[in-house]
Amino acid sequence: MLIIPVKEGEPVERAIKRFKKKFEKTGVMKELRERKHYTKPAVRRRSEKLRAIYREQYLAREEA
Repeated sequence: MLIIPVKEGEPVERAIKRFKKKFEKTGVMKELRERKHYTKPAVRRRSEKLRAIYREQYLAREEA
């Protein structure tokens, strides 16, 4: 449960912004999207491996 203390005289918009940032860091929405449909472990590993290969190539292009 997230608790965002609102300070005296602080605009509500700023507190909402802090709440959104804290909520994003928890990763709840990301986990919900992942749990929407089941992916087999082999498929998950394959996609993670492909993502890592892409990231490696991208970084190599940036350095060159």
